[in-house]
Amino acid sequence: MESVHEVFMRRALEWAERAGRAGEVPVGAVVVRDGEVLAEGANQPIGRHDPTAHAEIVALRAAARRVANYRLTGATLYVTIEPCTMCAGALIHARIDTLVFGAREPRAGAVVSTASVMGNVGLNHRITIVEGVLADQCGQLLRTFFRTRRDPGPLG
Repeated sequence: MESVHEVFMRRALEWAERAGRAGEVPVGAVVVRDGEVLAEGANQPIGRHDPTAHAEIVALRAAARRVANYRLTGATLYVTIEPCTMCAGALIHARIDTLVFGAREPRAGAVVSTASVMGNVGLNHRITIVEGVLADQCGQLLRTFFRTRRDPGPLG
C-alpha cells in the first residue's frame, strides 16, 4: 500500500511528465494542505520566458491565489527534484511546513546537495524535510529527458 507521500509524489511526477512533453525540464510540484490539493505546477521557464517559472514557484503562486494568502502555513510541497536556492527561499517565505522531494539535484539542489538554505540559523521559519520519496522514478525521468536531448539519434 502506498504512503500518502507516495500518492502525492506520483501526482507531482505526472506534472513533471507534462513538462517534459512540453520541452521543459521535467519537474512537477503539488501543494497539499489537510489532505487537499491546493495547487499543482510544472516547470515552465522556457514556455513562459520566465526564469522564475520553476514547478515549485508555479504551484506556490497558484496555491497562494487559491487561499488568498501568500502564507501557506500547514501546507506540504511535493516536488520531484530537490529545490534550487530560489525555490528553497520561496518555500521559506511561503511558510510551507513540510517539503517532500524525490531525487537530489547534485548541481543546483539547495536543500541538502550544494547548500542547506533551509538550515540557515538566521531564518525565522523551519521546514520539515522529507527526501527520497520515489527518488528512483523522479531521477530516471530527468536522466531520460537529458539523455534524449544529448543523443542525436541514428541520423544525427
